[in-house]
Formats: sequence, structure tokens, C-alpha cells
Amino acid sequence: MTGPDSGVPAPVDSPTPPEGVIRTHPGRRAEPARELPETFLGRSEHLLEALPDPTYVVDVDLSTRPAGYRVVWVSSSLAQMTGYSVAELRDSAPELVTAHGRVRTALREALAAGLPVSVVRSVPRKDGTSYRATVSFSPLGPGAGGWGRWLVTVRDATEELASAVLAEERAAAEERAQRGLSLVARVSDILADVDSATALVEISALLERRIVPWAAFYADGTQLQKVTDLAGISYHRRDLRRQARVREVPDPVVGLFLDTRMQTVVVDPREPVDEGTLTGELLALVAQDDSAPDDGPLWLLPVLGRKAVLAVLAVRPPDLEADESALPAGELTTVLELVARRVGMAMDNLQLYDREHRLAETLQRAMLPEQSHVEGVDVWSYYAPSSEHAQVGGDWYDVLDMGEGRVGVVVGDVVGHDVEAAAAMGQLRSVVRAYAAEFVEPGKVLGRVDRLVAGMRIARPASFVYATLHPRPGGETWDVAYSRAGHLPIVHVSGGRATQLEGANGPLVGFGGRPRHTGHAVVRPGDVLVFYTDGLVERRDRSMRDGVAALVSAAEHIDAPDAAGIGEELLQQLADAPEDDIAVVVLRVPDPASDPTHTWSGPRERRWQMPMDPKTIARARHAVLRACEAWDIADTAAAELVASELVANAVMHGWGRVDLRLRDTGDGLRIEVEDANPSPPVVREGRVGRVGGFGLHIISRLAEWGWRPTPAGKVVWARVRAKEAWAQRPAEE
Repeated sequence: MTGPDSGVPAPVDSPTPPEGVIRTHPGRRAEPARELPETFLGRSEHLLEALPDPTYVVDVDLSTRPAGYRVVWVSSSLAQMTGYSVAELRDSAPELVTAHGRVRTALREALAAGLPVSVVRSVPRKDGTSYRATVSFSPLGPGAGGWGRWLVTVRDATEELASAVLAEERAAAEERAQRGLSLVARVSDILADVDSATALVEISALLERRIVPWAAFYADGTQLQKVTDLAGISYHRRDLRRQARVREVPDPVVGLFLDTRMQTVVVDPREPVDEGTLTGELLALVAQDDSAPDDGPLWLLPVLGRKAVLAVLAVRPPDLEADESALPAGELTTVLELVARRVGMAMDNLQLYDREHRLAETLQRAMLPEQSHVEGVDVWSYYAPSSEHAQVGGDWYDVLDMGEGRVGVVVGDVVGHDVEAAAAMGQLRSVVRAYAAEFVEPGKVLGRVDRLVAGMRIARPASFVYATLHPRPGGETWDVAYSRAGHLPIVHVSGGRATQLEGANGPLVGFGGRPRHTGHAVVRPGDVLVFYTDGLVERRDRSMRDGVAALVSAAEHIDAPDAAGIGEELLQQLADAPEDDIAVVVLRVPDPASDPTHTWSGPRERRWQMPMDPKTIARARHAVLRACEAWDIADTAAAELVASELVANAVMHGWGRVDLRLRDTGDGLRIEVEDANPSPPVVREGRVGRVGGFGLHIISRLAEWGWRPTPAGKVVWARVRAKEAWAQRPAEE
């Protein structure tokens, strides 16, 4: 007699083994039973009928193959469960529980060893249906004719197995939820590093490792492009609303950018798409991505900011039917939406901070004066805000061309790093300029400023130094007159020795209450005056006194022949890690008798901050000539013309201020011009009668050039080689 089911052995402690699985109970091995009298069942039937599960008693003969089975007794509850009569079950009961294959072998071995054993299988009913049952064999001892007698219990396992399936489903759901939560938590950890330029790359890689085959972020600027930085695209974006109004063809990606709801748009690359649409641009970018799968639909989710869609998250979903480990579609969409929302908020916060940062910097730079070009003296100025604050502070400088060879220099510091400090700085700058034009003596200027500031009730205390420089009769020496309102002393460098002009000091601005004094010093050709704020010299690990001493020592050993070179080396030695705003003005009296063959030992780099003014173009040419003279570069015509064109483009098409940087590369000169307009330079076609449009063509003939974006705008650079190096350049350049 054989049954229809088969399976594999299961562990003893398995609560719900699958159908056909054998389960033995070695810990319950029966002791040898004594010989039972034939009247045993008759006296015990009422006890067996009282058992909670349907049962029957069977004698088993294992000496034959197949084994012999003989039913001795059947409970009425088994008859009710199966629909068979007791008489029918006496003939068919063995077939209800026997098995074939490996299960039959395992069952035979367990019965031969006298061990209790269980098998899970389907038990048929008379009406053709069946139910899952756990059939257990328990030894009762020897039966008639030497056969083994066993008590067989047929326990309905439908509810137990259903509970096990439900438990497995719950465990799987919990595991999927845990996967999703851990992924979202990891995304939050990545986004915590807002300075990371590769945050979106890391998030895409995380999604690909955990839940999807491929993912990437795209944003729209002047064109749609893949983005890896949380800052997104800094320059201007296209007017997608106008594009949506003009086009009659539906564009899913444009709709995704314009609709500020979280949604999932499915795009099939196999369907025809208009190449002029944003959807066509996206599909073309995905097709160019070597890491993207070749076929299958794309899921697109908006990366939402507070008021706009900042980017699009594109993913290739897994094959949900083939991949058993994949999240169901609903759960996958939920996880992707959570990721897109977190990325959107992080991008929005970063862009909001960046806008505030730029606004603060623009305000600060707008309130700073533009250095005037002064004939007869070499002046270099520099300002850098503290990186720890919102780039708003109270440091300022001013260089005044007062006519008749007289130069005025102001450097000051208002306490604080906020808009109030910047406003106080702007007021003081205007007041000082007004009185400097009226009074010659610096002490009188500071005295008038004291009285006016006391009436204006400026809430922030401030320090500053004001000095005038003019040639003495005969022109061989210059006179320096100065007065200080609690400010650091001017450093005077003459003949390789640096001293501090410590006289004429008084209380902070607004706290004078008594006449201010004026100090005097004599300056000779070649001498240098250094004006500065405390950001140049003070550090957490260095006192103000030690910082000023370091400045004096550095100034004594600088042998640069121009003010820009002196300032550059001071910054490199003292301002490598500034903790406060820095304002520096270096003034050098030219020395016509200086040795033109003098070799400078300092860094061969220069930088200038210039206004957006046509006069800046001439200043830039003058700066290049002075730097080339200091570096003993004879062939300056090409460098002068290239710098002039770069600065002219910045003045005409940029905004903010112009930053000019020069560096001697050994085989030529590298020129960099930065402005706040992030739009890239465009090579225009030159035509007869057209004004402009030839600048980049000229630069291309004289130098190698390029550009790169910056957090504040863009840098356009050019490398002008020496004639010998240009002739020997590699062909691929």
C-alpha cells in the first residue's frame, strides 16, 4: 500500500513541517512493551475515543516489502473528519498515512527502530476534498502474530500551517520594512555631509546595491544634465512653463518639473519620443550612460524642494516577477519617494544657504570701497570674509586719491559679523570719506568722526586707522601723517627693517571725548607701509601681540619689488587659516633707483580685486606689466593683450567684482579672471561692422584658454606660453 505524497526529512523541532516530511522523537523512545492481551482494545476503546484528535490503531509488519498494515481499531472522530465509515476506514486507513519514496524509507526506518515519528501530508476526504494533517505514530508494543502495534493520531494542521504561513509573511514584511528604513537612514547619513560634492553619486550607488538595478539624478539648467552635487545647478534655468505652453506635444518630464506633487511617472524608452522635448533629452542621456540597463521602463520621481522641483530621480525598477528578493511595487515606490523627499529638502536647504551666503557676500562687497588707482605709488588691497560666518562683517579699507600727490588710506574694524556690523561699517566709511575731503590732518578727521558717531548712536564699537601720504618738497622723501582709534599700528618697512608706528593712538570711535592726535613718519623711495585688521595676525593659538610680532618679522624678510608681491607673501605666511575677516592694504613708494636685475625669492603669484568699471581694464594691463617686470618676463605683449581681453569680457558681461590672478608657471604665465556671472563664455562669430565679439578669437590665437564654474560664479583662465615653450608644445595641445 502506498500513498500519493513525498517529501524530504524535516528537523525534529520544526513546528509546521511541509507535507510528506518525517519527524522523529528520539527523546521519547518507548521501552519494550509487555505482551498485550487481546482484550486490551476492548477495555481501552473509551479512553482512545476520549483523545482530542482522531486516532486509529494499526499493526505493522516490517518483515515484508512493502510493509504489511492491518487496522485494529478506528475512532469515530476520524470517520467524521474524513467522511468514511468506520468499516471503510478499516480497509483504507493505512493508505491515508503511508508514503512513498524517501519519505516511505524514512518512515520505515523510524518504525523499525521503535521511535515515535510524525509525517505531514494531505488526507483525502470521501467527497474528494482533502486537508493537511500531522500523522503521528506512537508504539504500543507487539500486536497479534508478532506484528508491531502503533497508535496513529491524525491531527488537523490546517490552522497551524496557516498561522505559520502568516508568520512567514509577517517576517518577510518586517524584513522588507527594515530594509527600507535602513536605506532611508543611510541616505540621511549621506545627506548630513552637505559639503560632499559626490552625495548624489553615493545615494545612487546605495539604491543600486539595495533595491534597484540603476538610479541617477538629473536637473535642468540651460540644458538637462546628470548631477552629482547636492548644490545642483547654480546657473539660470530654462523657462519650462513657457516651453509647456508653446509645445502641443505632452512632455512627461516637463510636467514632472512643473507639478509640485510627489508622483511616479513611468517612461518607456521603446515608445517614440519627440527629440525636442525634455523627455527626449532625458532618454538620450540615459542611453549614453554605460551603467544604465539597456531595456525596460524608467520610473521618474520629482526631487521636491519647498516651492519647486529641483531635480528628477530616475530609476530602472527590478523585474518584480523574476527577482524574489525585490520589494513589491508599492513598497518600492514608498522607499523611493522617501529618498527623493530627503534629497529634495537637503538640496533646498543647501541652495537656500548658498543664496543667503551670496547675498551676504554681495552686501559686504557692495559696501566695501573700490580701490582707486593712485599715480605715483604702488597700492595693493585685499579683503577676505571669515569662512565661519555668513560673509558679513565689519572690516573695511579705503584708498583715496586726494589730488596733488596726496593719498589717503583707511583700514577699520567694526565689532561683529552680521548685517548690523556691515551697516555700521558702511556708515563709518561714508563719514570718514566726507571728513577726509574736508580736513587734511588725520587727528582732526577722527575727532569729527567721534562727534558725529556719538550723535548717530551707532550701536557697534569700531576701531580704525587713518593715514595720509604726500611727497615733501624736493620729492626725495614722503611724509606720513596718521591717527589711530584703538587700531593696530601701521607696519613701516624701510631698508630691510620693519617698525611699528605706535603713536597717535586713542579710544575706539565714538568714545573719544577729547582731541585726537596726529603722528608723523618719514617714508623714502622703496619703503612699504602695511595696514591691516586683526584677522591677519590673531589666532586661537596665537595672541595678538605674537601675531603682530610675526607680521613685523615677515615684513622684514620680504624682498618683493611690488606691493602685490609683498601682500601675497604676507597672506601666505600669516593668513593660511584665517579665523576672522581680513582687510589688508600694502602701499609701496616706488624707487626709480632700484636694481632692475633684482631677483625676487618669494612666491610667483599675484591677485587683485577690482571694480566692475572700464578703468579696470587699464589697471589689469598695468598689473600684468608690473608682475612680469618683477618676475623678469621680457615678452609681455601677448600676456598684456590676453589679460586685457579677459577683464574686458568680465566687465562687459559679468557682475560683482573682478578678481584677477596671475601665476608664473615656469614656461609662461597663467591668467585667471573671476566674476559672479555663472554663465559660460561664448565664442561669437565676428562680422564686419559688429561691435565686439572678437575677444575670445584673439585669446585663442595667443594662448590656451578654458573656464570652470565656482561657487560664486565662474573663472575664465588662459595660459600664455613663452615663445620658446609655445614653439615646442606637443602636437596634441
